[in-house]
Amino acid sequence: MFSWTDVTDSYTVPQFDHSALVLIDVQRDFLDGGALPVAGTSERLPQMRMLVEAFRAAGHPIVHVVRLYDGDDVALLPDLPRRATIAAGAPIVRPGSAGSQIATELLPAGSPDLDTDLLRSGHLQPLGDGEFAMFKPRWDAFTRTHLDGFLRSAGVSTVVIAGCNFPNCPRASIYGASNHDFRTLVAADAISGATAERLAELRTLGVPHAESAEIVAALRGDA
Repeated sequence: MFSWTDVTDSYTVPQFDHSALVLIDVQRDFLDGGALPVAGTSERLPQMRMLVEAFRAAGHPIVHVVRLYDGDDVALLPDLPRRATIAAGAPIVRPGSAGSQIATELLPAGSPDLDTDLLRSGHLQPLGDGEFAMFKPRWDAFTRTHLDGFLRSAGVSTVVIAGCNFPNCPRASIYGASNHDFRTLVAADAISGATAERLAELRTLGVPHAESAEIVAALRGDA
C-alpha cells in the first residue's frame, strides 16, 4: 500500500518537526448514537486519540475543526446539499447542543465547551496548550477560515489530517491543504470513509497516507 515512506519528492515528503494535526468534524452527533452517525467514525476514535496524544506530547499544534448548523443564521448555513435538511429542523450539530461538542475522548483535560460566538466570528478557540477548536462554514477547512494563517504563524509546513468523513469534509480539506501548498499526510486508519480506492486518488496530488502508529513513530523520531 502506498504510504508516506514511498515519497521521494522533496517538495511533498512530510516534515514531522513542523507538523500539525487537523481533526475534521469529530463531533458527538456524528458518532454512534448521535443525530447523524457516520459509519466507522466511533470505531476510529482510538486511532484519533493515539494521534492527539502523540501531537500533544511532541508539542505540535492540534486543530479540531467543527461544523455548526443553524437554518436561521446566515453565517451557520450549511453547504447547499444539507440546507433543506437543516431548514426542516434536523437536530444536527446545532450551536450549543451536546451533539455539536467534540468527542470527549479527543479533548484535553479541563477543556471548555465550544464557544459558538467566538467560533462564528472566525477566531480559533483555545482548548488546551497548543490545541484549538475552529469553525468551518464549508466542506473545506481552508475556505473562509483563518486556518492557513494560523498554521503558517506556527511554523507549520506539514498537515496531518484525520477525522470524519473522508468523501466529504476531509477530502475537501485535503485539497484545500494542497492548494495552500502544505505538505499533507492522511492518517488512513483514523479517518472514517477512507478506502483503498479513495486514498489512491490522492497520489496525483502528491498526498501520501500512513497508519497512525507510523505517524506516532515518526513524531517520536523512531521512523
